[in-house]
Amino acid sequence: MIQNQNSYPMKEWHLENMKKTAVKYVTGLSENASSFQKRQHKKYGGKITNVQRNIDFDIRHGVTIDEVVTFLDKIRDDVSYADIRDKEGNSMERLGLLKKHFVGATDRSTIL
Repeated sequence: MIQNQNSYPMKEWHLENMKKTAVKYVTGLSENASSFQKRQHKKYGGKITNVQRNIDFDIRHGVTIDEVVTFLDKIRDDVSYADIRDKEGNSMERLGLLKKHFVGATDRSTIL
C-alpha cells in the first residue's frame, strides 16, 4: 500500500490567511476607526514589512508565490474587489508595493 503524505496539511488555511492579510493591508484603516483599532493597526498591520513577513510565513507553509501574485492581480482587476480600488487613499500604491516584493521574489528559489 502506498500512503500519500501531505507536506503542507494546513495549506488552505495559509492561503486564506494570505488573502485576508493582503486585503487588510491594501484596504488600510477606516476613517472612523477607534483609538484601539488605530493602535492595533500601527502595531501589527500598518507596515509593509509586517505584511510581507506574514505572507512569507504563509509561503513557507505551502502557498506558492504564483498564488500570491495571482491573488494580487485579482485584487487589481476583479469586479469583486472594486470597493477596495475605489476607496480614497493610496490603496493601489500599497498593492503595487506588495506585488513588487513578490514579483521580485519569483527570481529567488526560496524565501527565508
